[in-house]
Amino acid sequence: MNEDTKGTGFEKDKSSDSMDSKTKGTLKIVFLTLFLDLIGFSIIFPMFPALAKHYLEVDSGNYFLNLIFGGIASLLESGDVQGISPIVLFGGALGALYSLLQFIAAPIWGGISDKYGRKPSLSVSVAGLAFSYLLWVVSGSFTLLVVARFIGGIMGGNISIASAVVADITDEDNRSKGMAYIGIAFALGFILGPALGGFLSLLNPLEFFPEWDKFGINPFSTPAAFAALLSILNLFLILKKLPETNEAVLQSTDKKNNPSDRTANVFTLFKPLPIPDVNLTNFSYFLFISAFSGMEFTLTFLAVERLGYSPLDNGYMFVFIGFVLALVQGGFVRRKARSIGEKKLALIGMISTIPGLIVIGLADSGFLLYFGLFFLAVGSALIIPCLTSLVSLLSPKEVQGKALGIFRSLGALARVIGPIFASLCYWKYGSAYPYFIGSVFLIAPILVLFRVKQS
Repeated sequence: MNEDTKGTGFEKDKSSDSMDSKTKGTLKIVFLTLFLDLIGFSIIFPMFPALAKHYLEVDSGNYFLNLIFGGIASLLESGDVQGISPIVLFGGALGALYSLLQFIAAPIWGGISDKYGRKPSLSVSVAGLAFSYLLWVVSGSFTLLVVARFIGGIMGGNISIASAVVADITDEDNRSKGMAYIGIAFALGFILGPALGGFLSLLNPLEFFPEWDKFGINPFSTPAAFAALLSILNLFLILKKLPETNEAVLQSTDKKNNPSDRTANVFTLFKPLPIPDVNLTNFSYFLFISAFSGMEFTLTFLAVERLGYSPLDNGYMFVFIGFVLALVQGGFVRRKARSIGEKKLALIGMISTIPGLIVIGLADSGFLLYFGLFFLAVGSALIIPCLTSLVSLLSPKEVQGKALGIFRSLGALARVIGPIFASLCYWKYGSAYPYFIGSVFLIAPILVLFRVKQS
């Protein structure tokens, strides 16, 4: 039995990349947990433009809404906040809020899971997400929507904890395969989530029960309720099926003595770890996500402005992205990442993302848009699971939660910076410029990743 896995029940043969039945069973639970979670998370994506327009119409006097659009109006040097460009700024602000809270919470969740265990940490996080979706159901006012997003952002530590679970139960030979399960769950969640969001947004409960508006029911309550139900199902699955995988927790009866040097001070994230190659990988991921997230948060607005897409059309667009992600991660990354090398595949992914951004910037038809999305989906399918695996492989076992928590937290910070910058570029210069600037910016993470040494 390996010292790395002794006491956990996850015994593995280091000479083989095969997984025992217990490891495979836990990976399936993690996969299903993330799949359900990502459906709930991504269900809102196709609705961003319609969501902004709705609250401008029904809650125009809201303090937070006026605060956001007052700042936008100041940028525009006029009181007119109509048209798609100002609403893009609104979408960027709402997306940045969620990501900022994830940035703050991710290292805390990593420390909690190191000290108290993966299972209780994941359970509390999913329960909090369920509550945030229930608030969204009754968010008749923009204030309540902000509160719901606030809670959802704080509780959104699932990916970091799930990555630590995978790191707990895999070794160097099958770490990439394990992390690919997370990527596949992402992809499939992004296939079904936005598609369901686009479809369920057509089912406005107020059309059948207009008197329910006094309870805060809104046109987006149906997808919100569905997301809440998925989170409740997810919580039940975790409580019943997920074993604890943190060896320190399993071996210690006194949780106060479990090792975790995580702090709630997020500025410690900028203190370099004593592992230079992990720092370089984290920095490369931060730069990549800064460019990539700008595309994520402006894509639906570009599709609405140029091609007149509806929420359902936007849903189909995300279905395509998710399908390509699942195909590449499930059919290629899961099988070939370790033999080819995580660093090499991530570099290939970054390079292939550049033409995707350029084509989307030029797209004036659905064909060109989808052509560019293909390159972007292939690129992200290679990059994210490979960089996650690389951080895990380069980090000592006892700090897996911390290293992956920092990795995810820097990604969340990038998702604060990227949407704001891309939204400002979209408003100031037009819909093409976020993509052109992002394609040039991708040179930076490529150069940083070249310096990483992977044995």
